[in-house]
Amino acid sequence: MSDSSCNSVISTALRISSVALLMAAMSGCLGTAVGAAVDVTLEVAKVPFKVAGAVADVATDDDDDKD
Repeated sequence: MSDSSCNSVISTALRISSVALLMAAMSGCLGTAVGAAVDVTLEVAKVPFKVAGAVADVATDDDDDKD
């Protein structure tokens, strides 16, 4: 191999290695971001049910006080 083709192979291998390393690092960040977004979405979806439950508790507590 000539020097220029050897340098080209090394350069290509270095680029591929760098991209693979960055992809591995980003997958962890992406998983964390997606997990956080799902957690927030679930909590937002629970809010109306919590509010409705609190309203129902307030409405039904009056009946218990009369006894």
